[in-house]
Amino acid sequence: NYWLSGVAAHHLKHSLQLPLITTFHTLARVKAASGDRSYGYEKRGKIETEVIGCSDVILSNSSFEMEQLVTHYGADPSRIEIVPPGVDHSIFNPASKKEARQLLNLNEQPTLLFVGRIQPLKGVDLAVSTLSELEHKDAQLILIGSSSGLEGPSEERRIRQLVEESGLTNRVLFVEPQSHEKLVDWYRAADVVLMPSRSESFGLVALEAAACGVPVVASAVGGLQTIVEDNSSGYLINDRDPCSYAEHVSKIIDDSGKAEEMSIEAVKRSKSFTWSVTAARLRRICLDLQSRSLVDCA
Repeated sequence: NYWLSGVAAHHLKHSLQLPLITTFHTLARVKAASGDRSYGYEKRGKIETEVIGCSDVILSNSSFEMEQLVTHYGADPSRIEIVPPGVDHSIFNPASKKEARQLLNLNEQPTLLFVGRIQPLKGVDLAVSTLSELEHKDAQLILIGSSSGLEGPSEERRIRQLVEESGLTNRVLFVEPQSHEKLVDWYRAADVVLMPSRSESFGLVALEAAACGVPVVASAVGGLQTIVEDNSSGYLINDRDPCSYAEHVSKIIDDSGKAEEMSIEAVKRSKSFTWSVTAARLRRICLDLQSRSLVDCA
């Protein structure tokens, strides 16, 4: 599931003569192409190429990630299987927004929600700037997550400074990471979920939000384009201008009819993503591998 575990699995394939199935949580060369220049990506990209070249099956979250594997790593398309993650609909499902806000002690002001790691790749600064650009000066932004990675702590300090300098201290709420059972109430309390990521192999947050009936305004990158149907279950933004995000957020919070239509469509789209379907696909792939010869290292 990550490049380091891929390295270990690559060695185990040869020592145990077992097939190697690989899935990547993130891809170094895709992150670098998005503008993330973190130290070590060049070396990591080479290692990922070696793992991909020797994988008997490479699991991709979406057709967009499959294209990235082929373009950036020269992966053999015949060995790529598209298996998107699922969502637990017994947890993530629609419920009363009013009751969720009462439970969380939130007011009835327009509420934007960001869920994810605080790191440059996730675009938390863009979420804050979107709030600043909104004409609704009573709107609030809830940031659920904590710093992650080498740049995480400095990024969190930068975000908190941005909030203060933008005069948004009383309108931005920082919340620690939540369990699924608690996170669902934050989704239900939101009017809009923001996902301004620079890259995203899938975007499980967008799927969880959709399952709860919350429209998503997201960057038009990676797997987010699979989950969010533009102008139907949410909006996909092709630039990184906070004014563009604010404009589309306003379309939702200013039009209750449009918000309700998007909510219904979001739930409908989420129904095709279940863990039982994902498990069935994985089982079929594993069974097929039993009758195939191992792939030699590229």
